[in-house]
Amino acid sequence: MIEPADVKAIEQQLGREPRGIAGVGHRCPCGNPDVVATEPRLPNGTPFPTTYYLTCPKAASRIGTLEGSGLMKEMQARLGTDPELAQAYRAAHERYLAARAEIGAAAGHDVPEIEGISAGGMPDRVKCLHVLAGQSLAQGRGVNPLGDEVLDLLGDWWADGACVSACDPDSDPDAAPAAG
Repeated sequence: MIEPADVKAIEQQLGREPRGIAGVGHRCPCGNPDVVATEPRLPNGTPFPTTYYLTCPKAASRIGTLEGSGLMKEMQARLGTDPELAQAYRAAHERYLAARAEIGAAAGHDVPEIEGISAGGMPDRVKCLHVLAGQSLAQGRGVNPLGDEVLDLLGDWWADGACVSACDPDSDPDAAPAAG
């Protein structure tokens, strides 16, 4: 069960109503959720392979900068030359699939359309650092080696304060979420 204050914070982070949340996957040191665990089938019936969805706009922005730096291409090249890294990345893919299956079973979802497909390019490509970092936050360090590297490069994204305040008295609790 997800708390209403967490839903409100996530809505503020995303600028829209969150969909298919199974729970908070990880909580930022500032106290807000920064990763949500998402059901593999959204309420409208759409298959959704991104089990661990990074919601913190501060972390997402920093990761976007890393993606723009060419880091994904460098990581992709390393997968082709480092068998231990490739094996650990494949194991992260399997852990991702197992977690999604568990969340799907709890929600009563069978989603054959995305069977064997994780996210972020796993197990053979590096396509989205947001997903890799989300998995490392939600499942813990040591699960996804490339996600751990992303977290190491992020620094303390929360250090200058929370990205949103669900209890902000200036925020309008009845305001419509932004389109998205």
